[in-house]
Amino acid sequence: MMNRFEGKVVIVTGAGTGIGAATAKRFLQEGASVVLNGRRKDKLEETAHGFPSDRILIDNGDVSDREYFPGLAKRTIDRFRRIDVLVNNAAVSAFGPFGTAPEEEWHKVMKTNVDGVFYAIRATLPHLLETGGSIVNVSSVSGLGGDWYQSFYNASKGAVSNLTRSLALELAPQGVRINAVNPSLTMTEMTAAFQQHQPLMEKVIDRIPLGRGAKPEEIASVIAFLASDDAAFVNGVNLPVDGGVTASNGQLNPTVFLKDFGLN
Repeated sequence: MMNRFEGKVVIVTGAGTGIGAATAKRFLQEGASVVLNGRRKDKLEETAHGFPSDRILIDNGDVSDREYFPGLAKRTIDRFRRIDVLVNNAAVSAFGPFGTAPEEEWHKVMKTNVDGVFYAIRATLPHLLETGGSIVNVSSVSGLGGDWYQSFYNASKGAVSNLTRSLALELAPQGVRINAVNPSLTMTEMTAAFQQHQPLMEKVIDRIPLGRGAKPEEIASVIAFLASDDAAFVNGVNLPVDGGVTASNGQLNPTVFLKDFGLN
């Protein structure tokens, strides 16, 4: 394991499970001090287990609360004196027809997935400007194109993807890089319902050339790369980490039919 983040301070939102937990662990393994944000303190403690306590700040709270992140930024500075990396990972999903899905679901998704990113960047930006830091947003392939019955989620992740591009133009001259990762199916708590529905999973996996969903650690490694000096000239990228999903033009995968044409 490399030690690219020794002496650096990293904030990871949604660090209790899935991609966020894997990301927090990756930064800790590479020597960083890490602030773990999430709504469930017990899950944050599970993420922190086994790592040196002097490099960890557990700060449970809701990123969609406008009053929360300024306090988190202050607590980070009080404890570690600097902020070098912000990883905006906290998110919620929604599934259902646009015309009948509850309006409150729209507001819940937007408050967490978009407002939470806004509050986090606003609160940490003065400190990132001081350190020449970087921001990595966790968007989605759903932020690059549409999905059936996920219009609320698509809209929120589309906002994150384009906010990333816009801020990359604005902040780079001031010394702060910002990029996003755009995962496809990742085997996390958020996708548990999909994983338990075998016929649906088969169709989803059929769209992924690598033939499986991602492990959270595989997304975390790309986040760490984008945050590191190894990616010093990478800015404004929405990087699909999707097993090849976005390489497709959407046409049918004909593999199962090849024998009908004598091509297998």
